[in-house]
Amino acid sequence: MSKEGFPVIQIENVTKTYRRGREEVHALNGLSLQVQKGEFVGILGPSGSGKSTLMNLLGLLDYPTKGKIIIAGHTVEKLKTWQMDILRRKTVGFVFQQFLLVPTMSALQNVMLPMYFNGKQSAAGQAAKLLEKVGLGGRLHHLPSQMSGGEIQRVAIACALANNPEILLADEPTGNLDSKTAREVYTLFKEINRAETTVIIVTHNLELAYLIPRNITLLDGRMISDVQKDSAIA
Repeated sequence: MSKEGFPVIQIENVTKTYRRGREEVHALNGLSLQVQKGEFVGILGPSGSGKSTLMNLLGLLDYPTKGKIIIAGHTVEKLKTWQMDILRRKTVGFVFQQFLLVPTMSALQNVMLPMYFNGKQSAAGQAAKLLEKVGLGGRLHHLPSQMSGGEIQRVAIACALANNPEILLADEPTGNLDSKTAREVYTLFKEINRAETTVIIVTHNLELAYLIPRNITLLDGRMISDVQKDSAIA
């Protein structure tokens, strides 16, 4: 159920096709869905079901072939590429399965980097607060090689939050973590969601999916189920 009462994401009859040699691949087939502001949503489905394509569209990394996508009130098909870039930097944060940190930079410097790219010059204080928020206040000056997998993923989450996005997208964020650390990372996403950030996670982890209040399942580019629980399980 919406916390704010209006959709931050609207997808209407979206199709996305790619060329693979002479073959035309239909990654998404007439997909329609809405995500309300402040929702926590899991995206499930087997490999090739369209999950990554959907995340690319939600993350303003690509245009649909057909249909309409509205992100935070902006109709994607009407935006020029440079307008999409600006909207992405202001609206969307990404967390990936692979830890995409700069290995020669400290945790603090990694979190400051997206702030600089967005035009913010004095970023150290805010970056430090974000690292404290994800439980790494004592690891500000550590390099990625000096941190555990769970700590590195927490730094990646802080990077994704650097520009205060409305939407946080995470693609298999616990895929490289053990079950205990995965649960800790889920708890962190839950805390972020409580602060009214819309969180969308792609996962194959059924234990994690069980904890998420709404699960959308894709198959062959179509939505085959949309299950909404009353609330997240602790």
